[in-house]
Amino acid sequence: MSLTVTRKGSGPALFTPLQARTRSRGAAWLWVGLALLVALFLAMPAFAQAVPAPASPAVGDAVDRALGQLGGQAAGNSGQSGSLSLSLQVLIIMGLLTVLPGILLMMTSFTRIIIVLAILRQALGLQQTPPNQVLLGLSLFLSFFIMAPTITQINTTAIQPYAAGQLAGTQMITTAGVPLHAFMVKQTRIKDVTMFAEMAKSGPYASPRDIPFSVLLPAFVTSELKTAFQIGFLIFLPFIVIDLVVATVLMSLGMAMLSPTIISMPFKLLLFVLVDGWALTMGSLANSFAT
Repeated sequence: MSLTVTRKGSGPALFTPLQARTRSRGAAWLWVGLALLVALFLAMPAFAQAVPAPASPAVGDAVDRALGQLGGQAAGNSGQSGSLSLSLQVLIIMGLLTVLPGILLMMTSFTRIIIVLAILRQALGLQQTPPNQVLLGLSLFLSFFIMAPTITQINTTAIQPYAAGQLAGTQMITTAGVPLHAFMVKQTRIKDVTMFAEMAKSGPYASPRDIPFSVLLPAFVTSELKTAFQIGFLIFLPFIVIDLVVATVLMSLGMAMLSPTIISMPFKLLLFVLVDGWALTMGSLANSFAT
């Protein structure tokens, strides 16, 4: 038995073939895709115009840009200033901070002081007393005391004008180097400056201000080492006398097996305390720097 469906009237058919419906849907999606492509093509020029042009690099050097300024532009000007991103600024500033220990060792009185205190501890026969941290602290604080006039001058001529917007970054660094240069020139021997100037094939210089840092820095460090060893030799002399006297007495008593160092240490400490050795050492170190 078969079922027959009879269509009456001229209206649309209730059932359409599957192939015809598939073709109609494919055509619809094709038109939608073409419309999207046309819209995207028309919108591309607008997006291209909306994208800003890449900013040109700042005219100033890396230090000025890290500080948020242009090198060739005064801080008081109202013009636009180019600056690096915050992460790059932090990176450059942290890199500069790593140079500070070298500056502390090379350009201040720290080198002479720490060497003299280390020689003093050795002359007393004490291995780790005072400990290294105490010696470093004493050297640091005494260095701040000696360098106080120079630091004050740097603050007055460089840091404060920069904070007030009167100097750019590179100008601040150049201005801050002048007091340090003057301090190092006063402590450096002419012989050492001449030696490094000859090796660098520079000079002669019309005045001490004309000595470049590339020559002055090694000459200053060499002079500081020589002065520190001279002071250390003078400190060692009285304690060597005590060691010789104690060793002679022990040998005369036939006590050769007893270490002279153990016996002489109390006498060294007694002598150092009686002459007020710490005050004498600190005062002599402070006065050894010409002003």
